[in-house]
Amino acid sequence: MTELEPTSRRSRLVGDLFRREGAKGVAVALLSTAVVLFAIGWLVVHSKNWPAVKDSFFNAQEFRDSFPDIAQKFVRNIEYFLIGEVFILSLALFLAVLRSLPGPVFFPLRALAITYVDLFRGIPTILVIYILGFGVPSLGLRGVPVSATFWGLVGLVLSYSAYVSEVYRAGIESVHPSQVGSARSLGLTRLQALRFVIVPQAVRRVIPPLLNDFVALQKDTALVAFVVAVPEAFKEAQIIQNADFNFTPLVAAALLFLLITVPLTRLVDWLSARERGRRQGGAVL
Repeated sequence: MTELEPTSRRSRLVGDLFRREGAKGVAVALLSTAVVLFAIGWLVVHSKNWPAVKDSFFNAQEFRDSFPDIAQKFVRNIEYFLIGEVFILSLALFLAVLRSLPGPVFFPLRALAITYVDLFRGIPTILVIYILGFGVPSLGLRGVPVSATFWGLVGLVLSYSAYVSEVYRAGIESVHPSQVGSARSLGLTRLQALRFVIVPQAVRRVIPPLLNDFVALQKDTALVAFVVAVPEAFKEAQIIQNADFNFTPLVAAALLFLLITVPLTRLVDWLSARERGRRQGGAVL
């Protein structure tokens, strides 16, 4: 026991030293950030045209008048986000599984999935929404919805599914091949191994990057309203801005999006840190 005591004492001293250095580094970073932000704020406030900019973008009375209406319409953005995410996750996982099917017999399915991903990753999302939102209703097909909002949301789902499928595929490929061999040795077929062994592990590993896509999707719900003129938060802010000749409603809409996206971003950081800690065999507090 006496031989271990000096080693344990040294370990504690080293740990205390690292903690002190870490706290010192955080304090310096916070102080430097505060100084930079203060300097930028001082330059902006003391600029020549600041009074006009303040009245146009940060008018308190305009904010109080417009914020309730914009917040009410923001519920529609959340609805688009929740509905779209369900279909995006399902379709993207299906595409990723298709691309992971081995053997020449599945080549047509893999080729179809690759074509889909390349097509919708190559076309800007706003163009997909334009084409579907106005093109499909113009066909007048019997039994096909004619709502531009519906097809705009479909365009958002198709576009994001292509990106999210690549996240799933990266997770599937990160699972070691020995997992498949172990599953096959237990009597599972290749498809059963994919369903019960590979996909669950892959999904757990890609949760942080999936949440990053959630953040982007929440913002891009405004594209549907922008293209097909549906009154949601951004469109309502535009309407009020055009009526009052003031840009403060746009700032109010931006604040609403921040209230959703910033907590999601912090959640992504926490999950990423926890995943790193789990892989390294440590615990993340």
